[in-house]
Amino acid sequence: MMFASENLFLIFIGLVWIIGAVLQDLRRREVDNIWNFSLIGIALAYRLAYSAYIGEYMFFVNGLIGFGIFLVIGNAFYYGRIFAGGDAKLLIALGTILPLSFNWTENILIFGYFILFFMLGGSIYVFIWSLVLVFFNFNKFAREFGKQYGLNKKIVIYGFVFFVVWSVLSFFIEARLTLLGILFILGPFLYVFAKSVEESLMIRSYMPEDLGEGEWLYEDLIVDGKKIKANWDGVSRRELELIRKKYRRKIWVKQGIPFTPGFLIGFIGLLFMDWHGFMGF
Repeated sequence: MMFASENLFLIFIGLVWIIGAVLQDLRRREVDNIWNFSLIGIALAYRLAYSAYIGEYMFFVNGLIGFGIFLVIGNAFYYGRIFAGGDAKLLIALGTILPLSFNWTENILIFGYFILFFMLGGSIYVFIWSLVLVFFNFNKFAREFGKQYGLNKKIVIYGFVFFVVWSVLSFFIEARLTLLGILFILGPFLYVFAKSVEESLMIRSYMPEDLGEGEWLYEDLIVDGKKIKANWDGVSRRELELIRKKYRRKIWVKQGIPFTPGFLIGFIGLLFMDWHGFMGF
């Protein structure tokens, strides 16, 4: 059971640190590195102390293994451009929390359920957030949607063709598979929708003094003869210092929808599943 006595403190600090990350993300669109790193230190220190108390060190070793596994997963999500840096570091930190069993088959299930819940819950949350933005900025969104639809019309057409072919084949193989074909239509439209939201509602302008480290530039900047690229890593501290000293115009920045609430959804969903015995252990 995840709610074994030795895990209660880990569950508590996991919830506290996720909620803290959510508040930071909603307020400033970033999560402090020290916040994520402190969770790693506190969780491993507790695991080591408890292991010393009971004279069995697998509780501590499990935390190290979980950290290593989530270090790989977090970096894969970051370099795969699924997560920003703060989200990836929070995921890595939670790797020290989530090995909540001495049985590693159960730990792998815990990891899998958590990733499933936070990705699914986070996607639903992001979609709802996007719909709210669209509701309050419909005209601006509609113009961009028409533009993006025109630019991506071929993708939409290909999706429809794949849907028709899939539906015909499914009719002769297994009719229920036709439902999966809906993805061929929904996928392109969701892409156009997301791109339209990003281009019309997620671009903001800032004066150089208001720009923060890690911000995503919308386009490359030439500052004092040097090019600062708009890339996934965001503005570095050195680049930020140069911009603040030498650049005097407004800077267009691409903002993302805060994803940390997805972690909270995933963690609570995991606890709910175990509390009600749905995980089978």
